[in-house]
Amino acid sequence: MSMKPPILNAATLVVICAGLLPAADSGLLNLVMPDARILAGVNVDLAKTTPFGVYVLSQIQTQAPQHLQQVTALTGFDPTQDLHELLFASNGTPAHKSGLVLARGNFDAAKIQAAGLAGGGTTINYKGVMLLLDPKQTHGVAFLDPTLAVAGDVASVEGAIDRQTAPATLSAALVGQVNQWSLSEDAWFIANVPLSSLKPPANPSTPQNAAVQNAFQNIQQAAGGVKFGSQVAFTGQAQADTPQNATAIAGVVQFLASMAQLQAQQKNPQLAAILPSLSATTNANLVNLSLSVPEAQAEQAFKMQPHSAAPQSIHRAPRRRQ
Repeated sequence: MSMKPPILNAATLVVICAGLLPAADSGLLNLVMPDARILAGVNVDLAKTTPFGVYVLSQIQTQAPQHLQQVTALTGFDPTQDLHELLFASNGTPAHKSGLVLARGNFDAAKIQAAGLAGGGTTINYKGVMLLLDPKQTHGVAFLDPTLAVAGDVASVEGAIDRQTAPATLSAALVGQVNQWSLSEDAWFIANVPLSSLKPPANPSTPQNAAVQNAFQNIQQAAGGVKFGSQVAFTGQAQADTPQNATAIAGVVQFLASMAQLQAQQKNPQLAAILPSLSATTNANLVNLSLSVPEAQAEQAFKMQPHSAAPQSIHRAPRRRQ
């Protein structure tokens, strides 16, 4: 069993689905890297109090892929029940492939470590904390206490362990953004990096693709969030380098929404019905996005398809490194 994909995929599913985050947990924020430029957060507990959150979590339980079911059976950890809050952090440097997923929940560290070792993982002791590494020994997870887990590349996890006694000092501007989005939205993200730096430039095959690529390369930073209720509402903001490029980006967003609507009419008519409510407006070099749909309509658009992948072998000789 490769430990990294099940843990991080489960985290990603809940980040996408959950809601009602009242404010970012300062204890989790203290553990992120001081040069963090990408952050995302969600409060899973409060997601369970919203109709849409309950619906999505039930979908995950009933349609979960086979490897997620295996992880739950082996470790006793069910992300839909035992996970309380998540925070993702990265310094936004793709070349380093670094990042952290910090989770509050109910963790049986001994059982999870035993399952990881049985799947080919290894353990190391770092300053009194046991790290469980994946078979390639590039990523790992550490349990700082029974309610706090940290996962990511090894260097980032070790850095988080160090910051237990020397908390991170984030920039005042970033803290202000975190407070703004985490208090006003239920699930949120902040990316204080040019979007063009997150991945190498593509080779556009058509003039339309080139126009889309050029427009989004001009985004200097972005943020957004989702709020659940009788209406499921998305709010986003992107900062372009010039007002002219902000106008171009808004136009591209509307164009992409129209194209997606046409393509979805056959495969997902519920999604096609939602897309016309997307609004993209500009104010100087800012692009403001909004999308609001009834909760019942959002359920239909989100409906998950069952997974039928065959289970992977998870029984291999354990290896341990101290």
